[in-house]
Amino acid sequence: MTSPTALRSSPVPPRGRIGQLRDRASGRHSPLRRLDWPLQISVIMLAVLGALLVWSATRQREIESGGDPQIFLKRHLLNLAIGLVLAGVATLVDYRILRAYAPFVYLGSLLGLVAVLLVGSTINGAHSWIVLPAGFQLQPSEFAKVALILGMAMILGEKHDDRDTGIRLNPGHQDVILVLALAVVPMALIMMQPDFGTVMVFVFVILGMLAVSGAPSRWVIGLILCGVLFGAAILQFHLLKPYQEARLTEFVRDNQNTSSTGYNVDQAMTAIANGGLTGRGLFSGMQTQGQFVPEQQTDFVFTVAGEELGFLGAGGVLVLLGVVLWRALSIAFDSGDTFGTMISTGVVCWFAFQMFVNIGMTLGVMPVTGLPLPFLSYGGSSMFANLLAVGLLQNVRLRSRSDPYAL
Repeated sequence: MTSPTALRSSPVPPRGRIGQLRDRASGRHSPLRRLDWPLQISVIMLAVLGALLVWSATRQREIESGGDPQIFLKRHLLNLAIGLVLAGVATLVDYRILRAYAPFVYLGSLLGLVAVLLVGSTINGAHSWIVLPAGFQLQPSEFAKVALILGMAMILGEKHDDRDTGIRLNPGHQDVILVLALAVVPMALIMMQPDFGTVMVFVFVILGMLAVSGAPSRWVIGLILCGVLFGAAILQFHLLKPYQEARLTEFVRDNQNTSSTGYNVDQAMTAIANGGLTGRGLFSGMQTQGQFVPEQQTDFVFTVAGEELGFLGAGGVLVLLGVVLWRALSIAFDSGDTFGTMISTGVVCWFAFQMFVNIGMTLGVMPVTGLPLPFLSYGGSSMFANLLAVGLLQNVRLRSRSDPYAL
């Protein structure tokens, strides 16, 4: 009879390939368990909540026009599903390998920006979309944000090591000039659409990544001053189209202005004020169901949360958005690789700027720029680009040098 000791010491029969993969996936240090789950859960909750808000904002309009009242809900969920697949791919491909492919991603984004100028369509005054079959639209400028971050991270993340001492040096003047040359081409193409809001996202990303990279402070300060002077010159010499200039200046005027831009902001603020503490209930907002707020499923989706979910619901949205920024900052801080830190920093700057501007314009404290609210606003290109960025954050998290079990 075999003793218990012998049973314990007997070799374990070899497991098949499927069994080994299952053990690895369910192990304590598996990649799935080491994902940043607070980030992932917050993003999915925001996207699902966004689907409900978009549905509420478009349902009544579709009913009145004889269309499918769930068409925007279905498309938003489809965009979410495709975006999660893209995020998975962005997570699996080692971001350190992406350093070598960053120039190709950048060139691809430039081709997209050129294509939209040649064959794109004008919607709401901007020639920014390529119309696809089945009612879908592609906005190349959204993907250009990802390309710019990768390109800048490649330049700013290069190791400038002294061969004698091995000390890593901060980016120098030549690096900053190269970064600016990299950014000016897509920014010029986007201004030709024109899409001033996306250009402002680029500016904020550039300043944030340069500041964190340790680039000479005179460059950061100088760029800020140049930006202020350039903005003043644009308004002084009326270099923008009338509707763009109205968007930038309307929020500082009195509430009695009756222009279309002022009307949009007034209706948005009214919708949020109507929500009170707990809201009027989903599909029950007077402003939302009455279709008083223009572009409510895209630019002004936060007003649906304010009116129908109230202060508590809108506050919950802000908490989830805050968790996304917190986790992204944590990933940037924990990455021992400069390239990974730069990628995460760029994503943080991108998300933070759009969140602040989008919510601020619904409250009348920021100009109306047409920037969507990440993960909530309706739009396939925006959703795809946002989830690609989340995939890059998870990629950096899985391969962080501070993690002893990094891939």
